[in-house]
Amino acid sequence: MKITEGTLTEAWQRTVSEHALLHGVGLPPVALSEDELEACAERTEEAADDSLFLLLDEDGTVHGRHGPYLEVFATRDLEQVLYLIAEDAIGRDGGSPEETAVTLDRIDPAWGRRFRSGCLNGTGTVEECGRDPLEGLAWMAKSWREQAPYTTLSFFRAAPEQPVDAERLALLYGADPVQVAAGTRLKDLQAVDNGRAHWDRQWKSCCFGQAGGWTFLLHHDTPPGSFADKEAYAALGIKESVWLTATSAKAIYTLDYLRDGRRVDDDRGVLELIWYERGRAPYLRGGELDFLNRALRRAELDHPEVTSTFELYFHALEGSLGLRVPRRDFAEGEVRAAYWAEG
Repeated sequence: MKITEGTLTEAWQRTVSEHALLHGVGLPPVALSEDELEACAERTEEAADDSLFLLLDEDGTVHGRHGPYLEVFATRDLEQVLYLIAEDAIGRDGGSPEETAVTLDRIDPAWGRRFRSGCLNGTGTVEECGRDPLEGLAWMAKSWREQAPYTTLSFFRAAPEQPVDAERLALLYGADPVQVAAGTRLKDLQAVDNGRAHWDRQWKSCCFGQAGGWTFLLHHDTPPGSFADKEAYAALGIKESVWLTATSAKAIYTLDYLRDGRRVDDDRGVLELIWYERGRAPYLRGGELDFLNRALRRAELDHPEVTSTFELYFHALEGSLGLRVPRRDFAEGEVRAAYWAEG
């Protein structure tokens, strides 16, 4: 059945009347055009708080927006719309994700299952990690916000579970070929002059290796001439790459995910991690990045003790894509490292 403003209003009123936990929750503002939506947002004092608005197309598609522009869902399924309105309203009460799940369970067990899975059709699952979240990738989330140990964390692979050659990649970026050939490790750089030399030069260094089926390369600025040999870079066969970049002075933290030569971003461009709020899916539901929505929900529910959204986000990247950086290798200085080659 095609969704109209009337059927949507009636369905929400019926839903509220049947569930005491939704009493007092009004239908979000409904607009029939972009101009009407913008005007509605301007009139709504709560718009600055990313209130939910609904844009209804002529074909019955309902677009959920946080504010007038950030689209969070688009569906012609009336039951999905009702669920998403309820999820948004309950999530705004300030409870934990587990408390939101319990409340949705009490309204409708199917809604509770849907929230826990993070999947709109309620059938998606993400296996519990069963690991310490601060061992795989999330261990470096807090320091990375201050650009330590590096500003950029990049990951590359040719296919699932098929990393690329880490040494060749580091050399193409500009790593010192003598140090790469010698198998230099971080502890070797730190041992010179009791670490003072590395302190002065660490901004011109990189660390690299393989973990979780990916090749990782961590660095600050790259030297002039990186990727100069385009043919050699293409020969690595890179099909997927993930870039996490921090600019602490401006509080800008970004994710850039490329697959088969195109950015995976639901047409949003480079993604800012600062958008993620605990308990709220940061990306378009059912979109290209919905796998990360589901992984974040799983991380939130599995690890309520982790309160940092950056640590949860990093753990979700590990759970969904397999990104890892070996904590022990860094702690013991065993990770491969090199300075950029001089001029």
